[in-house]
Amino acid sequence: MQLNDGAHDSHLYSLEKKDDTWVSVPVSHEDKESIPREKFIIETFGSPTKRWKAKSTIEFEYTVDKVNGLLSSLSPLLLITPEDYSAKEIANRFNDSSVSGFHSLNKNERRIAFVDETVYKLYSTQISNYFDRFNVQATIHPVITTEETKSVETLKHVLKLIDQFKPERRSEPIIGIGGGVCLDIVGLAATLYRRRTPYIRVPTTLLALVDASVGAKTGVNFCNGKNKLGAYVPPFAVFLDQSFLKTLPKRHLSNGMAEILKMALVKDLKLFELLEEFGQSLIDTKFQGNQAVGDEVLTKAIDTMLEELVPNLWEDDLDRLVDYGHVISPQLEMEVLPALLHGEAVCIDMAFMCFLSHEMGYLDGHEVMRVIKCMRKLDIPVYHAN
Repeated sequence: MQLNDGAHDSHLYSLEKKDDTWVSVPVSHEDKESIPREKFIIETFGSPTKRWKAKSTIEFEYTVDKVNGLLSSLSPLLLITPEDYSAKEIANRFNDSSVSGFHSLNKNERRIAFVDETVYKLYSTQISNYFDRFNVQATIHPVITTEETKSVETLKHVLKLIDQFKPERRSEPIIGIGGGVCLDIVGLAATLYRRRTPYIRVPTTLLALVDASVGAKTGVNFCNGKNKLGAYVPPFAVFLDQSFLKTLPKRHLSNGMAEILKMALVKDLKLFELLEEFGQSLIDTKFQGNQAVGDEVLTKAIDTMLEELVPNLWEDDLDRLVDYGHVISPQLEMEVLPALLHGEAVCIDMAFMCFLSHEMGYLDGHEVMRVIKCMRKLDIPVYHAN
């Protein structure tokens, strides 16, 4: 079957906006490679035209900001809109103790927030007080977000609540506050609602802080498969506040350390050495003790994660360093629910691959045992009966 008669007779156009409409501007084939990547291109084949080939680059910009005491802050960071955020200088965002400089807040200002149920029990008063401080009508929904409830049913529940709220698409972003499961569900709901409603992530666990919150992925489990349904649409803003770690159980701190260790092993020897020396004390003090070391560990983990995620945000290239520890762990984690947390399954995967690498001649015995020793110091499992 011939798709286009006279395919050799092709014409190339760059689309440019003039007044309130887009127009096609002829471009020579010799200049095709010099067209900026963000330009839209239409190529027509045949005479008369029987086929069009379109190229459009999807561009997202999002920011990941480290803040201290977000809920006690006098700065209305959780009330920003995408327009505010792109327009404000970072110094003003963090130093302005009023709402000046942001869009005008009025008595009808609203927000909808979804909060992990456990986080809600600990911080509901602080969350409510935060919105009251700025006279914002906040609709706050606690949601049970565990790996077992990371489902289409929970997603539909969240979507129905969003629809009842009926947010303005650009001026009332959806807010997610919780661990990685909560942020994945809320992010996917925002992505699906009206084909993309802006949203904000506030991670409250160590694993979410260094992993789930800083990328573009959202998702829910489906047909016993981990994250089989999902999308690649990042929030427009992420706020990392390590003060939430004060109330995190020790097991969940170790769980988050697995993802930090993953980045250390694939990218950063200095980070690995910091975990060897200080990892145990960071867990014991919930990152509230040696502030300089804690900041360095978190910064390095996030730096290395973003270095790998941003150039491959839609995972066009499936050969990804950040997938270390994610070969057998997704199936293991789902099979033994709720026995293993995500980071624990990842660590077992990493440990297994270390021994496999040793068998294949890539690591010597000393290197393998050094990694395993570090895992044990961080109190992460290296083995499971399944």
